[in-house]
Formats: sequence, structure tokens, C-alpha cells
Amino acid sequence: MTDVSDTYEHNADAEDAPPLLVLDNVERRYRQGETSVDVLAGASAVLGAGEVVALIAPSGAGKSTLLHVAGLLEKPDGGEVYLDGQPTVGLSDDARTALRRSHVGFVYQFHHLLPEFSALENVVMPQLIRGLSPREARERAAELLTYLGLGARLTHRPAELSGGEQQRVAIARAVANAPRLLLADEPTGNLDPTTSAYVFQTLTALARASGLAAIVATHNLELAATLDRRITLRDGVLVDA
Repeated sequence: MTDVSDTYEHNADAEDAPPLLVLDNVERRYRQGETSVDVLAGASAVLGAGEVVALIAPSGAGKSTLLHVAGLLEKPDGGEVYLDGQPTVGLSDDARTALRRSHVGFVYQFHHLLPEFSALENVVMPQLIRGLSPREARERAAELLTYLGLGARLTHRPAELSGGEQQRVAIARAVANAPRLLLADEPTGNLDPTTSAYVFQTLTALARASGLAAIVATHNLELAATLDRRITLRDGVLVDA
């Protein structure tokens, strides 16, 4: 893979702005009894605005760990994570949390929607927490859900939605606060092939239309081939797939 520092400087000069995400020789290890397991061993990557990248690797290779480090849920043991040009490793926990809330959206294999609330209310809630007025939050939620093909399902609760619809609501919720980076961990793992393809298509279109960067971890090689590029973890290092 291209040296991350060279790419970082080149992109910053060419675009007059840094890329949205830079992982610079990131290390992450865990203790298992007396043994230290190196999950990330100098992983580097660069993502620009509107770029959607597939992360392909077998189970246990460290895909979730990489997404957690990139999304500031975990602090790396070495290296640096730049988010929208800002180095994050040295930030306090409170500062990392604030940056994560404003800059990062997450989508998981299970939608984790609140069952007692409608699709609209599930997307409104994170916006209210951030401080938007109820009217603004509802307008943006309705706009996002309509864009994702759910305009007729706004008042439906999760149990009244199909699996693909639930995941599209989860995507809308993840981008409701206009993050700069979207991280998706097997977002179509529980869906049939046709529904998976549609969810992938809507997620990709949304990322490109809004100019956010996205990493999508997936085992589906056919869907991964539709994204801008593919990377994989090999011995704790990111390489082109």
C-alpha cells in the first residue's frame, strides 16, 4: 500500500484539505493470559471525501478492532489516527467522545433500533441529543428516510419493517448528525442477497452524495467489488485486496 505519510501530504496539497481519515501505522494488541496478541501491527490507510472502501478479511482478522480504532471507540497502542485532519490519539477521553459524536456514524450487522419508537423517531433521537430543535430533527429525519426509499414507512416501528428497511433506518440514524466518516460492520450480514445489494447501493449513494468517507466491512466479495476499492488485513497490516 502507498506510504501513508506521502499520501497524506499529497492529498493535503492537492485538495487544499486533509483526507477525512488517515490511519498511520496503527497498532492494537490484547492480552490473553500471559500472551500478547497483535491484532493491528502497523496498519495504514487514507480515505477521502465521498470514497467508499470495502474491508474484506476472515473472521478474527481484526476488522471490528480496526473500525473501533478508526471510529475512536478504542485508542491504539501505537501510531496515529487523523480524523478530518486532527490527530486524535493524544486527546482526552471527553475530547475523543465529542469528536466521535460529531464526526463518526456507525452501522452494525444488527440494526439496534429502539423497538418502541417509529422509524422517524429513531432517526430524530440522536439529533435531539445533539441539540437540534424537534422541528429541524423531524424534517431532516423525514428527508433522509425518503432519500433511502422509506418515505411511506416513517410511522412504522422496527417490528413492522423488513430486514432491509430496518438497516436503511439504521443507516439514516447513523448519518442523521451529518458525520464526516461512516463505519459499517457487516451491515448486510443478516440479509438475503437481493436485499443486501439494495442496502449496499443506498449506503454507497448516500456516502457519495453527502461527501462522507466510508469503510464497509463485509464478507460479500460480489458486493465489495461494487465499491471504490477493497482492502484487507494481513498479519495486522492493511493491504489492497
